[in-house]
Amino acid sequence: MREIKRPEKADDDLIYGRHTVLAALTAGKLLHRIWVIPPLRYSADFLPLINAAKENGSVVDEVDHKRLDQLTNHGRHQGIAAQVSNYEYLSLEDFIALVLERSPHPLVLIADGINDPHNLGAIIRSGEALGAQGLIIPQRRAVGVTSTVAKVAAGALEHFPVCRVVNLNRAVEKLKKAGFWVYGTAVEGAKPIYSVTFDGAIALVIGSEGEGMSLLMEKIVIFSFLFP
Repeated sequence: MREIKRPEKADDDLIYGRHTVLAALTAGKLLHRIWVIPPLRYSADFLPLINAAKENGSVVDEVDHKRLDQLTNHGRHQGIAAQVSNYEYLSLEDFIALVLERSPHPLVLIADGINDPHNLGAIIRSGEALGAQGLIIPQRRAVGVTSTVAKVAAGALEHFPVCRVVNLNRAVEKLKKAGFWVYGTAVEGAKPIYSVTFDGAIALVIGSEGEGMSLLMEKIVIFSFLFP
């Protein structure tokens, strides 16, 4: 397995909810601090994982529901929350190498300007469940990976790589050079997505909530088929 460089980072953040924190613990993710109610702390699912995290330097605080309500702003914490290390985005080069390593015919998602963290989290969760290998997002005018995204993704982020790029259009051009066919989603699209026969390495563009794909992205997608 090749070493992956992860040069770009977001701020420290809080995750919460049993499934989300359990996925982070199972993946061996570095957690700075864990807040957990005693019954869950000593449950069969969490006890060995929390003990292992503690041995690796995590601070474990046994607290009550009131304290967790304060920490999560009354979010649906289910008795546990954790402060994770910085989220690390893959570089585009490493992202392409990784998804091609995972599958000879990978599917990657491209979020073209998603602004709602709930929507981005849902895309990650759904993409991972459907067998996609990863996601590319733009650095500007779009939401990044936050605690809300991680919560909605329900643990999928632990094995679903995300790449964040300065120029999304150039990233798509690099995907094309790497052998990816680029498809775009649109309300007025000519074919329903379930009627399309996908073959080979696929990049699927999902537009923003209000405007869909940008005009330039639409042109790139169209030219991908006119001039492959």
